[in-house]
Amino acid sequence: MKIIFMGTPQFAVASLDALIKAGCDVIAVVTAPDKPAGRGQKLNESAVKQYAVANGIKVLQPEKLKDPEFLEKLKSLHADLQVVVAFRMLPEVVWNMPPRGTINLHASLLPQYRGAAPINWVLINGEKESGVTTFFLKHEIDTGDILFTEKITLTGNETAGDLHDRLMNKGAGLLVKTVKGVESGRYNEHPQSALLDGVELKHAPKIFKEDCLIDWQQPAESIYNKIRGLSPYPTAYTFLNDKILKVFNATFETAEPGMQPGSFLTDNKTYLKFAAPDGYVHLTDVQLEGKKQMDIAQFLRGVKL
Repeated sequence: MKIIFMGTPQFAVASLDALIKAGCDVIAVVTAPDKPAGRGQKLNESAVKQYAVANGIKVLQPEKLKDPEFLEKLKSLHADLQVVVAFRMLPEVVWNMPPRGTINLHASLLPQYRGAAPINWVLINGEKESGVTTFFLKHEIDTGDILFTEKITLTGNETAGDLHDRLMNKGAGLLVKTVKGVESGRYNEHPQSALLDGVELKHAPKIFKEDCLIDWQQPAESIYNKIRGLSPYPTAYTFLNDKILKVFNATFETAEPGMQPGSFLTDNKTYLKFAAPDGYVHLTDVQLEGKKQMDIAQFLRGVKL
């Protein structure tokens, strides 16, 4: 099969690399346009483009996916199958183009955690398992018939960065299995509607800055889950001395705090803990506005509270 791969970040590179190493015929990649970044506004190429260029794969970078010129180029490649990993929403004219359809790799166990940020929300909600799913694209986002899934057990301690890397590698293997299955015709399609009966559906919408503010009125464990679910990006934060304090890592204890939620205790040397209604959250890895990221002992050496 001739395959066109669509993706942008490092998460997608692992899947593209796995397909190439498995002998799949990836004839082109579609990725985001180069964007200016940093002080010098130097054009920044996506991770997928960098990989494609290094491996001699044709690159398409449309500004708009309905652009007639892009659609003509896409059609002229005569791909049998399209594969999407961590890319934007496709219009029907794109996903419906190849005869074998378009498959997507999603970083959750669908139908749970449809949306843009499944890795974050799974941890924020304190789930005990996660995984990856492949499915055929259709009109509504992340609702297509499921092809294959693979589960992983969560430790309760990993950050979003840790889970990202686990699912990135797990997903790459599942995608190869899916493409080989589609090529040979050895696969079954499972409608997501069959998995929804009597189940509470949890969503994974895009995360905005206001979602990252820590609410100290929440239980200590919920706050802890929010911190690790947003670490290292986009990062949970609170305010300290009227400045934003990003929190990358923490621990929590259940206790009778005896102080108002949001109040803090510190010895100005080794610990800084904030009160929640049912205990304390110990900050262990932080970054104060205008400063670099550091562990709590380093941080306390430079600031008096």
